[in-house]
Amino acid sequence: MTTTEGSITIVFEEGQNRSAAYDGDKLIGECEYIPTDNTWSITHTGVREAYGSKGIARMLVLKVIEAARSKGIKINPVCSYAQKMMVGKEDFLDVL
Repeated sequence: MTTTEGSITIVFEEGQNRSAAYDGDKLIGECEYIPTDNTWSITHTGVREAYGSKGIARMLVLKVIEAARSKGIKINPVCSYAQKMMVGKEDFLDVL
């Protein structure tokens, strides 16, 4: 699963338990999760400072959500960004 936004590419890297943002070949952000049973706990979402305020963190979390939905897996948003983005939002009730 790959999403491209301008020159930024968001890729789901299941083997590394993350979604990753790239500017060309340069890793500029990631949303990492720990898989357990039927749940993925999102533990970290980060974007390099030079790429801040472009919505990349949101795209990273959405990429993990997309993959979880396709596999019928629930998400535990442990990191503060994922919590703020997901908890109490109707759009994400199906995966929480």
